[in-house]
Amino acid sequence: MTDQPLYTFTSHIAGKNAKVSIHADRVEWEVARGVSGAKVTAGVLTGGLSMLATGVKNGKAGSEMIPVKSITSVTTARDGMLNSKVSVVTAGNTVDFRVSHAEAKIVKDTLTKLILGGAPTPGQAAAEAVQAAPAVPSAPTAPQVDVAAQLQQLAGLRDAGILTEEEFTAKKAELLSRL
Repeated sequence: MTDQPLYTFTSHIAGKNAKVSIHADRVEWEVARGVSGAKVTAGVLTGGLSMLATGVKNGKAGSEMIPVKSITSVTTARDGMLNSKVSVVTAGNTVDFRVSHAEAKIVKDTLTKLILGGAPTPGQAAAEAVQAAPAVPSAPTAPQVDVAAQLQQLAGLRDAGILTEEEFTAKKAELLSRL
């Protein structure tokens, strides 16, 4: 197995945030242990009785991995105004990753290339997706949506090592000045 991920992102999986890495031979993710917001809310609303009954440390940490060779398809679907759901389908399971619309395209394109036998270099998929993406005209009714998507896309490029922290900060300031 290779150690250098091709693309890394944060996703919402089964009610928990997870750090996901796409490698040339596998997709793996790690969920940190912790108490969920829902559990804390229930504890507050019940005066602590629900936490007493179920325990405080009920957060499940762990990691999981899917070999690329076992992935049969990758689909995307809109999941609200800012996010998309990327479904990775294997013979026995489907795993849904919830990410921004821009990041969904990068994840799908990267996994599709791997399934079809291509192996992009780390960060190459993100760079190609940005170059191939058509210019998005800013909608007069919701300019924050476009800026938010662009910020998430820039963060993905920074995390993939394509942009330096300084380049990211400069571009972020430029985007925020448009609001």
